[in-house]
Amino acid sequence: MPAVDHPITRRGPGLRARLTLLATALVAAVSAVLLWLGWLLVGNVVAAVPQLPPGTLVRVRGVDVPAELLGEALRTSARHQVLVVGGFAFVAVVAAAVLLAWTVAGRVLRPLHDVTETARRLSAESLDERIALTGPRDEVAELADTFDAMLDRLQAAFDSQRRFVANASHELRTPLSVIRTELDVTLSDPDADEAELRRMADVVREATARAERLVEALLLLARTEGVELAVREPVDLTEVVGRAWRAVQAEASQRGLRVTTCEEPAFAVGDPALLERVAGNLLENAVRHNVDGGWVEIRTGGGPQWTTLRVASSGQRIHLQQVAGLFEPFRRAGVQRTARSGAGLGLSIVKAATLAHHGRVHAEPLPEGGLAVTVQLPAAP
Repeated sequence: MPAVDHPITRRGPGLRARLTLLATALVAAVSAVLLWLGWLLVGNVVAAVPQLPPGTLVRVRGVDVPAELLGEALRTSARHQVLVVGGFAFVAVVAAAVLLAWTVAGRVLRPLHDVTETARRLSAESLDERIALTGPRDEVAELADTFDAMLDRLQAAFDSQRRFVANASHELRTPLSVIRTELDVTLSDPDADEAELRRMADVVREATARAERLVEALLLLARTEGVELAVREPVDLTEVVGRAWRAVQAEASQRGLRVTTCEEPAFAVGDPALLERVAGNLLENAVRHNVDGGWVEIRTGGGPQWTTLRVASSGQRIHLQQVAGLFEPFRRAGVQRTARSGAGLGLSIVKAATLAHHGRVHAEPLPEGGLAVTVQLPAAP
């Protein structure tokens, strides 16, 4: 049975009504205190009249009052007038407070309604909408700007996800297309001999291996992004680089690359297997995107706070504007989905693994061609 989303029901007055009630209550309380103080002070001031001879009658508001009761009569009359006039003023002030508070609260909360309406209209296909609130820089404007910044991040994440899915589909479709084409051609040939079948099997095996490597890289990237490490222990980056280098040493020798390494220990805190994958990806990129007869320089260093791994290599010239895109999935030296080897996920995995270690990574193009990638990891105590 499909789940049904029930809207949240909230009881009680809205924020505008609550603000109006609060402001009205404050104004009414202050007005009541002022009215009471006026009633008290006027009565005391008016009661302090000069003493007249006993037996003298004084007319107060058409009534003859003995002299000894004059002060009390004046006090009562003055307080009565204060209550009458002040009562009308009290009602007028409270009514004005209600009207003013309701109007001001509505104008102040109007941007919040804009935020709410924008949030209701948003979907994955309409993330380009923004509030773009104008006016004074107050708390409401700060909220609207924060909401716009959140939409920017969401739109970037959705766009990145769409590109990732499209690129992954393209990468997986290529070996599958090769496999299907080879099978169709071979099966449609009635004269296919053993040599032709073996050739077809070799092509299918190579395409299958490429798809397998891509799937493994995608799974590793998915497991690495935005997760906490299960293992944290001191790891010697120099030793990790040595093990990773043995996997690409033969290919480097075939291309005649000159290699410079550092033998000093450099300890970081992290997952040994994941750090070996980081070093392996950096070295594979340094060898495969190099030029024949080029060079590779590997440096490790320790510090009080950060342990550094730097891999630099010769290669084609890379523009500075292309460097940031190198860490995006399916990018190879700034060229998208054009390399014959690799899946274009190497630096993406390096970045995800480094962030999982709470480290930093950045790349810089070399003036004579090539790239230098520096990874900084928390140093072991």
